[in-house]
Amino acid sequence: MFKKILIANRGEIACRVIKTARRMGIATVAVYSEADANARHVRLADEAVLIGPPAARESYLVGAKIIEAALKTGAEAVHPGYGFLSENDGFADACAAAGIVFIGPPASAIRAMGSKSSAKALMEKAGVPLTPGYHGDNQDPAFLHEQATRIGYPVLIKASAGGGGKGMRRVDRSEDFDAALTSCKREAASAFGDDHVLIEKYIVRPRHIEIQVFGDSHGHCVYLFERDCSVQRRHQKVLEEAPAPGMTPARRAAMGKAAVDAAMAVGYVGAGTVEFIAHQDGSFSFMEMNTRLQVEHPVTEMITGLDLVEWQLRVAFGEPLPLRQEQLTLDGHALEARIYAEDPDKGFLPSTGRLLHLAPPPESAHVRVDTGVEQGDEITPHYDPMIAKLIVWGADRHQALARMRQALAQYRIVGVGNNVDFLARLVAVPAFANADLDTGLIEREQALLFPEAGPPPQEVWMLAALAETLRETQLADKKALASADRHSPWRATDGWRLNGSARRKLKLRLVETTQEIGIRHVTNGHELEIDGHRVFARGTLAPDSELHAQLGERRLRAAVVASGERRHVFFEGRAWPLVRVDTLHVGGAGDHHDGGLRAPMPGKVIALLVAAGAAVEKGTPLLVMEAMKMEHTITAPRKGIVKAFCCAPGEQVGDGAELVELDPANT
Repeated sequence: MFKKILIANRGEIACRVIKTARRMGIATVAVYSEADANARHVRLADEAVLIGPPAARESYLVGAKIIEAALKTGAEAVHPGYGFLSENDGFADACAAAGIVFIGPPASAIRAMGSKSSAKALMEKAGVPLTPGYHGDNQDPAFLHEQATRIGYPVLIKASAGGGGKGMRRVDRSEDFDAALTSCKREAASAFGDDHVLIEKYIVRPRHIEIQVFGDSHGHCVYLFERDCSVQRRHQKVLEEAPAPGMTPARRAAMGKAAVDAAMAVGYVGAGTVEFIAHQDGSFSFMEMNTRLQVEHPVTEMITGLDLVEWQLRVAFGEPLPLRQEQLTLDGHALEARIYAEDPDKGFLPSTGRLLHLAPPPESAHVRVDTGVEQGDEITPHYDPMIAKLIVWGADRHQALARMRQALAQYRIVGVGNNVDFLARLVAVPAFANADLDTGLIEREQALLFPEAGPPPQEVWMLAALAETLRETQLADKKALASADRHSPWRATDGWRLNGSARRKLKLRLVETTQEIGIRHVTNGHELEIDGHRVFARGTLAPDSELHAQLGERRLRAAVVASGERRHVFFEGRAWPLVRVDTLHVGGAGDHHDGGLRAPMPGKVIALLVAAGAAVEKGTPLLVMEAMKMEHTITAPRKGIVKAFCCAPGEQVGDGAELVELDPANT
């Protein structure tokens, strides 16, 4: 077996490979950019090598730097993870030329399947069913528009070299095609260095089902069952599960055989995924093959009991597959939820910042958390904003769903916007719970997934107030212990007064709702008052912000995390970001907010979509930004007049930078 390998990636996949390699007695080398100098994968590896600036094109995507690091450290093989150079045939060839093993398929297989257009042509010759479309080389915009008309709307424009939802646009009308094509090509060129696209018929209510395949250098190939990845937003997967709900043994065998045939046709070695569009009538058609390990591979591991990274290492070393097809068994049901730093309420815009508090659910035989970050780490604008993958297993789908709901309710993140609350709503939606799946589920269930925000329950305000008094007491006790007179009555926080007990008021706010809580110290606790309703309260606050509280006759568990003026209350599976209001603060000039529109994240301005002086309605697209490898359209928050743009195409802007002067006075 290899003595030392280099991981040419970052984040949770790099950490995962390091963990498996260490269990197998293999030393590991991490590579990192300047932005990742203190990243978790760097801390975990036996060695680490700096390969360049934060931009991926100057670091993780420079194959020569990766190979130089491998040669310098004596690594015998390179594991590319997924993304970056994992599907780059030129990099695989360069590794071979340098005498380094590329832990993945041969370069010829990557080339054959790397272009979606070429892969579809290959599958067509092999008799694998395809979705109607145009997969040729003619990239003239007028010609592609003609092809879309021939195919019939709606159509899907897809980057030929793409993946992960980047460079994809659904087009429903002919008049929208040209703008969508331009945006798609621009995003594809930025993400993959190739703006070649293909056009396909958009299938209404399709399911996305993929087959995990594995081949070795001895001519063997197996499939490790299927994953359903239908639940997506912006063509990016959100939830994955294995096995696919409703899959019959006959259909599984047919799809598995088609996937193995596709892999064998290109002499495939290593882990790969053959993706299919599954139609509601039970038929399926080839979509693409990803010549790498997939983000969602843990659900396959959970139902097979196998370590696919270990299989990758053994196959790359030249060993045969550990098991034959008839030895593979499927046990139970697994679900994976991708925990992202993003704001679902703002079109899933990425969020950046420091993870001030990060408390995932406890891991067990049934709950697994794959992550590349820890509390205190930073989510930067340079890379994908994934925080972690939460994977659960159950004896059946019902039990797996229950465990996922419980695990999401225990997940606590402070410091960046995140999708945990959204995921909790998503797994509870009847359509998902009943396995009524297709790729349009999130759009179809908007009302349930994005409900009107209401005021928090009264318990949330009270828990925040109780935690505040407990935290103040802890701080006072700490200061007393450090003082010369630990028992001074002037340091006591029991609220004692000569003719009664101390009373005070605490004011908290959530968006536009402000709540005042009266607090009175009483024997063994506090009396909390909200709108004339009084409750006896007491409890304990742990260093990790866990709160065990008694409110009246109820005993409750929650967490209240303090961050600056914010008090993040985690209660009954939801997060409430309250703000403590300073009642002594008097608003000044700094509190005034003009009619400007500011950047929701750091990024690069790609295009301005309207002219200065234009009258716009609420929701009108104003400009396009690129951040975290995706394009994001910034829209008008209200009706108004665009007085001026404060940025130009190609300009890098910071989080909160003013983008547009939008005059509301002329609305």
